[in-house]
Amino acid sequence: MFVEATKVMLHSRCANCHPAGDSPLQGLEQRVHDPPVTRGPDGHGVVGMDCSSCHQTHNQPLIRVPGAPKWAVAPLKMAWVGRSPRALCEQLKDPSRNGGKTLAQIQEHSAHDELVAWGWVPGSGREPAPGSQRAFGALIQGWIDSGAHCPKESP
Repeated sequence: MFVEATKVMLHSRCANCHPAGDSPLQGLEQRVHDPPVTRGPDGHGVVGMDCSSCHQTHNQPLIRVPGAPKWAVAPLKMAWVGRSPRALCEQLKDPSRNGGKTLAQIQEHSAHDELVAWGWVPGSGREPAPGSQRAFGALIQGWIDSGAHCPKESP
């Protein structure tokens, strides 16, 4: 189940906000954010270029700027870009690298968070994450219920 869930987590729509570097990524090809921005001390950008300067609480279709509540870049310790499914699984299970969350809190975040929900309604002709938030939440719950085992590395 976890490998199936990584089809969502590692999809550009989600991974772009979980970059391994200091700047968010854009598009399916995961290009560096334009205009250039950086994570900043709290994941909301730097003074004068904070995320909410452009990204509002909802998509802005006329100017093609995406938006959702709490728009931000995930903390660097929560980077997903470049991770294998096994490495991502181990990271999600480690409270020191998952924002201090329990597995139940990760499932709640996956299934109900408004910023996560944006992945399925990205607006302006953007490809949504695969499936639906409800299905993603169910995958995470199924993974937890079956023991939250991490997949083996691919050969």
